[in-house]
Amino acid sequence: MAINTENAKSQMRKGFLEYCILLIIANKPVYVSDIINELKEAHLIVVEGTLYPLLSRLKSSGILGYQWQESLQGPPRKYYELTEQGRQFLAELEESWNDIKNGVELLKNKNI
Repeated sequence: MAINTENAKSQMRKGFLEYCILLIIANKPVYVSDIINELKEAHLIVVEGTLYPLLSRLKSSGILGYQWQESLQGPPRKYYELTEQGRQFLAELEESWNDIKNGVELLKNKNI
């Protein structure tokens, strides 16, 4: 029986997606297509259908805000940005990420 690693890889990406999105938004207000492009560049491919519910949830919880900006290519666009609460949340995720990364590296290096 062949083992399909695609599901495991997909679950790993989903687990870190929120953190990665916040890292992107932390730099400057961004439009959804900018988020998707940056995730694709990082080989963390995501579709809009996955992204919109996540952004909506983060906004509802006070982690994200948004502003409307005029566009040269059609109607105004919604640009997402971190709130102060979002910056604190991202700092906590950063700490958790470092703990996870260090733990995994420790386990990995023990087995080399």
